[in-house]
Amino acid sequence: MARRPCRDGPQLSLSRQLVAALRASARQPLPGEVASAARLHFLDALGVGLAASAAAVGAPYRGLAQDLARGGAATVFGARLGAAPADAALINGGLCHSLEFDDTHTGSIMHGSSVLAPAALAAAEVANASGAEMLGAYARGWEVLARLGLAAPGRFHAAGFQATSVAGAIAAALVAAELAGLDEDRYVAAAGIALSQGAGVMEFLSNGSSVKSLHSGWAAHGGLLAASLARAGMTGPETALEGRNGLFRQFTGDENAARRFEGLMQDIGQRWHLTEAAFKFYPCCHYLHPFIEAAGLLADRGVKPEAVSSILCRVPAGAAPVICEPWALKQAPETGHAARWSLPIVVAARLASGKVDLATFERASGADVRVLAQRIRWEPLHGARFPERFEAELRCELAGGKVEEVRVDDAFGNYSRPPGEAAVLEKFHANAALALPSGAGEEVAKAVASSDRAALSAALRQPVPR
Repeated sequence: MARRPCRDGPQLSLSRQLVAALRASARQPLPGEVASAARLHFLDALGVGLAASAAAVGAPYRGLAQDLARGGAATVFGARLGAAPADAALINGGLCHSLEFDDTHTGSIMHGSSVLAPAALAAAEVANASGAEMLGAYARGWEVLARLGLAAPGRFHAAGFQATSVAGAIAAALVAAELAGLDEDRYVAAAGIALSQGAGVMEFLSNGSSVKSLHSGWAAHGGLLAASLARAGMTGPETALEGRNGLFRQFTGDENAARRFEGLMQDIGQRWHLTEAAFKFYPCCHYLHPFIEAAGLLADRGVKPEAVSSILCRVPAGAAPVICEPWALKQAPETGHAARWSLPIVVAARLASGKVDLATFERASGADVRVLAQRIRWEPLHGARFPERFEAELRCELAGGKVEEVRVDDAFGNYSRPPGEAAVLEKFHANAALALPSGAGEEVAKAVASSDRAALSAALRQPVPR
């Protein structure tokens, strides 16, 4: 429980209250359900990062690793040699986010693991922390990040910032501060320093550029640097969250968000949002997933692309700016990667090819997909519960006038439709096999399951096939 000031005493800053709550929580082991969720989400992030290290979209990070991964304490995905912790966090965080395959806490719209898993791994390696310490700090970082988003749901994005990036630097700094064993004052300073590291604007949507992946990498990098600078004596603003130029006012414009966050802090260590985080089973924007499922339902009814006269997609208002606007560009994205945010392309691809997978976005879409995408349109879905649920409705008109309508109440993998552990492990092993030699993926999975951090680092640094 966060420390509360006396009625007549000075008001503690939100950062200091938060740090007190996190330090109190760290004195207790993770509850069993939370520990299990932490291991599974952490493993999922590793798999996604490994897959990206072998993918075309990961090429910039492979190039950066050639310069930075020349020997260091921290592991870099796809590299034999390590790097400095902040550099490793930058590369690994970027890789974890570059395929749009990483997990999400839907209510807060936070891609937590693409920031926090690389930050926790690098910080644990340099501190020689145990696997249990690493996963504990990672889980508590998730609790910070989810609450920051829940305090102003959708407001970061509405202001043009990716919440994961601008808030992620602070959460990563707190993870690194815990693993470094900083005292309370330096812990608080790390959060304040990280505020100045916050970055990540949504302008990437103008052309689907791959810089979006840097949002997670930069947040992880900034968090590691913030903790290191705090340990060295740099100070930061105590009012990083609630101040006149703090996180909430500058990045959301919401005057009430700080007050909401203070309320959300009171059950840290008791209520765990990590257990509600969603796994993604398609490598594209999470908002698209229910529409891919809905297109699959049409296919199950025997709908063939050549028989489609038109498809109307009903889209939650909060998702539309990302997956629908501008519509002409979404119908004809410039690259396969840009199609990761294209509603008409993924619906058309699911109907035309029977699947949406990594290969779908490694190339520009085929002519059959693009032709069908031109027959798709959209309108707002009224009464949607976004972002708590990711809903979708499709109305498909066939040649001859027959109409098929389908609805998905929430995407598979989300909290209301949780996947089994087997599905997550299957995804991990398929991803890891793209970057690690035979058997190494199993070593990684066993190391995470047993919280053996040293074995994990060794397994991740095995030679990769090319």
